[in-house]
Amino acid sequence: MTQFFRFEADFVDSLRCIPMQVRYKLDTCGIKLKLHQWSKFSERDRRLLAEIPCQTAEDIQIYREHLQQLVKTRVGEVAKDLPIEANPDWEKITTIPASVAEKADETGVNLNLEHWQTLTDIQRFALIKLSRSNHENRNFLPALKEFQVV
Repeated sequence: MTQFFRFEADFVDSLRCIPMQVRYKLDTCGIKLKLHQWSKFSERDRRLLAEIPCQTAEDIQIYREHLQQLVKTRVGEVAKDLPIEANPDWEKITTIPASVAEKADETGVNLNLEHWQTLTDIQRFALIKLSRSNHENRNFLPALKEFQVV
């Protein structure tokens, strides 16, 4: 069973937006998926993308190939590549990324290293994504609350 974050509750029933766990997998497999492409997928396609594993090298390759084929078939486009970070910030537990620290300060939350270290990779990934200025980050504080940082 796929677990979604509570802060995503307003769209997970229909999966009209790309949930964090899929965005995490996109960054892991190096595919840039646009919302207009996601919207062309069936609900079954979307659920499958949330459920298919993307952890081992083999999983990642299978996920990438499946997604590329899905974009080609459903949208008639070629999925764009996204650079895969060798050591992404969400895997680093010794420092809090500046964007996350700044967003926490902005929201009046004291996010310390101890908090950061207790989070899972996908929780840290979510906070990084939600803290970026080019992302609608109204869910940053709800995510901190959900992750019991606040």
